[in-house]
Amino acid sequence: MTPTATLPQPVDSVLEDLDRSRRNGPLQHIQVPACPALLLRLRQAMEAAEPDLTEVAAIAGSDVAMSATLIRRANSALHATVPPVSSVGQAMDRLGLDDTAQVMTTFLVQRAIPVQTAHLKRFWERSARRAAAMATIAAELPGLSTDLAHAFGLFCHVGTPVMLQCVKGYGGTLVEAEARIDRSPLATENANHRTDHAVVGALVCRTWRFAPTLVAAVRLHHELESLGGRSAAPEVHTLVAAGLVAEHLMRRAEGLPDDRDWREHADSAMQWLGVGTADLEGWELSLQPLFDVI
Repeated sequence: MTPTATLPQPVDSVLEDLDRSRRNGPLQHIQVPACPALLLRLRQAMEAAEPDLTEVAAIAGSDVAMSATLIRRANSALHATVPPVSSVGQAMDRLGLDDTAQVMTTFLVQRAIPVQTAHLKRFWERSARRAAAMATIAAELPGLSTDLAHAFGLFCHVGTPVMLQCVKGYGGTLVEAEARIDRSPLATENANHRTDHAVVGALVCRTWRFAPTLVAAVRLHHELESLGGRSAAPEVHTLVAAGLVAEHLMRRAEGLPDDRDWREHADSAMQWLGVGTADLEGWELSLQPLFDVI
């Protein structure tokens, strides 16, 4: 399940299909918000061979609201000790660099793509929980980057608010998709708009210059019938399978029933990841305190 040196053709095909649809297809009229400049700086700082702590601290301190978010997280029940932290530097020390970057990424993405509609109540709260679950799961899976997993959890449904902003009638489609039992939500989206939130979410990741593996995983996260086959890179399958587990654990924490994807594909996902019921139970226990502070 480790990444391969050369991306298999199916991943390249995802990128080519997105670019083609952007030029001449249904994605021509999708308006993708610009990637925040601070997020670009943060990614550059974190992707260096030796992450630039000074730069990360400078980015965090450049936005009052983001600084407050970091300090609040560091003083939450998950991390709090005596005395409480009162500065960005102290918050970074308590959270650690990886958690700091993940909190900052979530903050910046949420502000870049605001959600102000009843159709997507608690969208970013749930996205942050999914991202946190992905990072926790990735830490237990050899070869899967926690940063990549966190980004997948954050972005896998980001096409939904983007489509709400620029596709006429999409709000009604969401209502219809939830009500129908004869076909999947993605099928309803495609029937009404010739595209869907998985494609648009992948377009956001592509436009914001995230790794091709992430773009492909977001694009394919509902195409679970091929899970474990040869149609994509192993790391793509791992992200998709872990995403299904993360969604399941989040729904359990929220007291929601299992969704269709989990009912139909849980066994395939767990087999691909090489995990069992005991692993899920352990992750569920470790995630509950984290969910409580998000």
